[in-house]
Amino acid sequence: MLYTPNEVAVELARRAEAVCRRYLSNGQRQGRYWIVGDVRNAPGSSMFVRLVGPVRGRGAAGRWTDAATGERGDLIDVIRASLGLAEFRHAMDEARRYLLMTPASPQPLITLNRSPAPTGSPEAARRLLAISNPIGGTLAETYLRGRGIIDLRHSSALRFHPRCYHMPAQGPTETWPAMIAAVTDLSGNVTGVHRTWLARDGSGKAPLDTPRRAMGELLGHAVRFGTVSDALVAGEGIETVLSLRQVMPELPMAACLSAAHLGALAFPPTLRRLYVACDDDAAGEAAWIALAQRARAIGIQPIMLSSRLQDFNDDLVLLGIDALRTSMREQLAIEDVLRFLGSPA
Repeated sequence: MLYTPNEVAVELARRAEAVCRRYLSNGQRQGRYWIVGDVRNAPGSSMFVRLVGPVRGRGAAGRWTDAATGERGDLIDVIRASLGLAEFRHAMDEARRYLLMTPASPQPLITLNRSPAPTGSPEAARRLLAISNPIGGTLAETYLRGRGIIDLRHSSALRFHPRCYHMPAQGPTETWPAMIAAVTDLSGNVTGVHRTWLARDGSGKAPLDTPRRAMGELLGHAVRFGTVSDALVAGEGIETVLSLRQVMPELPMAACLSAAHLGALAFPPTLRRLYVACDDDAAGEAAWIALAQRARAIGIQPIMLSSRLQDFNDDLVLLGIDALRTSMREQLAIEDVLRFLGSPA
């Protein structure tokens, strides 16, 4: 069978994950995306390939973005670049050979008879957020206090659900109390939520294999605390960001929920200085590199914030709030020290 160019694009989209596993073998799947260093299959985490979606149009499977360079493309571009093919026709020939060897998945990418707000969609996320409660006086507040997080000013993004469904890979669905965090875009529109299932007394996370999950559209978006003017702290986890807010409650912050999504954070138009609180691991380093490159390219000053222990919550709990404040005083730009930390005692 000789596929036309349009048919090649559709059939590759139907096999998006399989294509990525073959031609972007240095990456891995994270949620709805394949994460890799770049379109040439370099290790890293700045390129995101959509694995789930329609075969054409907006949000199509196989479409990709490199957060470090701004490059975009489709799976034909992946095949061409990863193999170093000089001409488009050679990439088409390779794609046709691949399609003849690889049958399509029997499951369609989009089920036509689905509900108006399927599980995992932004609509489902907004529904869950709407039926959740303010965090004050709940087990979510108890959980955060156990992590040393007491000051919850500007934390309207956080809510609580007393019986949030958790569907394990195997076994029956259960309900557990959960902290619900709203994921929003730069305009404040809710695009997803993050769930942290909690122990029934709020003493920690629930004893589940996956006590944290996000759903909805996450790429470029974040759980936001405060309104950005010219400075912002971007971090991976919610507890990381909230730990820093214990000493800098007026400094706007954004929790991106993973290193991969941290590297793809969309920048507010007024931003001039970006503090990056990334984890001390390879994924965190890749996120810092991606963000720093993108920021410098448009005139934003990137500054890395480093924890003394494993992460900033460990700094807060084990070293204490005064030590964390001193650490931030040493790392913030001088013009932000007085704005957000005040004069030393």
